[in-house]
Amino acid sequence: MSEGVPPEPTPVEELRTTEVDLGGLVNVLATHLYSTPLVALRELVQNAHDSHTRRLLEDPEGNHRPLIRVRADSARRTVAIEDTGAGLTEPEIHSYLATVGTGYTRMLRELTGNQELIGAFGLGFLSAFSIADEVTVTTTSHREPTLGHRYRSRGGEQYRVEPAPARPRPGTVVELALKAEHAHLADEDALREILGRYCVLLPIPVHVGDDERPVNSVEVPWRQEALPSPASTPDRDAPRRPSDGDRYAARMRFAAAFGRRFEPLTAFPVHPVDGATDAIGLLWVQDGGTYGSSDNRDLAVYLRGMLLAEDARELLPGWAGFIGGVVESNRLTPTASREDLQRDEHYRALRKALTDAIVEGLYETARLRPAAWRRILARHGQDLLGAALCDERLFTLLADDVPVPTSQGDLTAGALRAAGGGAVHVALGSGGGFEEMLYRAMRVPIARGDRYAVLPFLRRYAQLRGCRLVELGSEQGNRELFRDPERPLPDGEAAWLAGALADPGEQLVAARFDPPGLPLVLVPDREAELKARIEDDQADARIPSAALRLARAFTARTDGAVRARLYLNLDCPAVRDLLAAYRTGHTGSATAAGLLRSLKVIMAAASSGPTGGDLTAALAGVGTAVSALTAAVPAGLPDVPDSPGALPGEA
Repeated sequence: MSEGVPPEPTPVEELRTTEVDLGGLVNVLATHLYSTPLVALRELVQNAHDSHTRRLLEDPEGNHRPLIRVRADSARRTVAIEDTGAGLTEPEIHSYLATVGTGYTRMLRELTGNQELIGAFGLGFLSAFSIADEVTVTTTSHREPTLGHRYRSRGGEQYRVEPAPARPRPGTVVELALKAEHAHLADEDALREILGRYCVLLPIPVHVGDDERPVNSVEVPWRQEALPSPASTPDRDAPRRPSDGDRYAARMRFAAAFGRRFEPLTAFPVHPVDGATDAIGLLWVQDGGTYGSSDNRDLAVYLRGMLLAEDARELLPGWAGFIGGVVESNRLTPTASREDLQRDEHYRALRKALTDAIVEGLYETARLRPAAWRRILARHGQDLLGAALCDERLFTLLADDVPVPTSQGDLTAGALRAAGGGAVHVALGSGGGFEEMLYRAMRVPIARGDRYAVLPFLRRYAQLRGCRLVELGSEQGNRELFRDPERPLPDGEAAWLAGALADPGEQLVAARFDPPGLPLVLVPDREAELKARIEDDQADARIPSAALRLARAFTARTDGAVRARLYLNLDCPAVRDLLAAYRTGHTGSATAAGLLRSLKVIMAAASSGPTGGDLTAALAGVGTAVSALTAAVPAGLPDVPDSPGALPGEA
């Protein structure tokens, strides 16, 4: 630095204020904060509820009769929400109603600790502008019962407040001049439907139009169950504590009214868990579609009595696709839109509590309500097979009761075991063709291992009960079913039979098996089938990468060259005669082998697995073989008699 030159001054950072486009912000919050404009009705009814709660806190000795009434005028295209709550003074209109993000309800809850107050963010009133061109609020505060004020705003960005006649009673009316696209809301039947869902748990009655009966008049069973016991209420006029039968009937009525889509098969309570969650409510088993075709989990969550999440299925375990329910809580934390929940410790605690409630409820149903339990097993047996694998408690409950799909209909694992002489047989394929014929000939029920959760369930069952599991189609299972021959076939005979009977990709295996009348069985190699599927060019697009890596690791041990094994039954008289004819050089041996090959192709075509050979050629081969064999019959032999008995010439 040159002498005599003063240093340059250090620049001072300027602290600036972020500019807010109020009009744009209001538009975003009012129009895009909520997933459906119907939420506006919920928010305004919620504000009315909080106004009543506030009045009770500020004037506990006052003569206050809580009431919320919602009216519609289709001619004027308006909806009005009226309450007899605390009302607003003019300063409160400016401070809370017209200030985005300032929630008086939240501050009051923090000051008083009252958990019945619902509001949290000071944003709910803005939702009115998502469905209304203009919003008018006429209010009289219980603190100033002789003064009235009227707020008007179009769009929410600007507003005016003017004096108005005092209301006959303190409270507020919010009137919405609906946008044209939301004119259908100016219909009281539509309002009953919407508010009946949103407000069913609110303690303050909500009426539509001039109805005397509130839309939230449904009996809430867990609140009835909380009534004091007779010992603590000696007054004969005090409400009677419901009996077990009364409680169950009330649960079923609520489930039927709330569930709507499906009939409840049984219902059981959700109780708070000390130190974990305050959630309380009701769960039920739905008479819905199976989990294999659709996920019918249906859970609604209410926060302080107001519907928060219509579809909170992620709180239920993934295996519970047949469960519906309602829970309410004061501890759950909503998102700003109040349509979802923060995934915090309360959320996680509720998930665990709901899983436990389902398991305990199923145990209670099995123990106390056998008729309902039988219906559940019949309707959701396949779902429950998978559920049992996810929870050890469920497996213990279901192991001997849940039905398993078999070749002879649905049977329990115990029935499978008894019919199999102490062993449980399960087929890894879908049956058909030779496999189906073999399983029927065995005269034991075969579990359908290709169905959802059947194979892992039966593996777990065999381990639990210490019984033998025969997996037909697996290498081990095939060794049990197809026994080794007493003497191996000579190489020449084996080569001739392989050429005469097997198609490319089939391996001929000499064996002995029952019944002896069945000459051969073609059993697809299930690992080779899987390898072919996952090595398909489109597998990367169809199968998740993690699952694809696991499957490829599993099938790495097979090269996929053998697609099926053709087991030849050396106990079969027809096979023995065929070999005898070949050994003596009989000219009919090739014709007989061709007939067996055609039989193999025809039967394999009836299965769902890979087939070898041309079906048309096989059918033609049957005719050719019959013609060749009949041509070899000496002339002059008598016809076969119609009646059973010995053929002419037989001893």
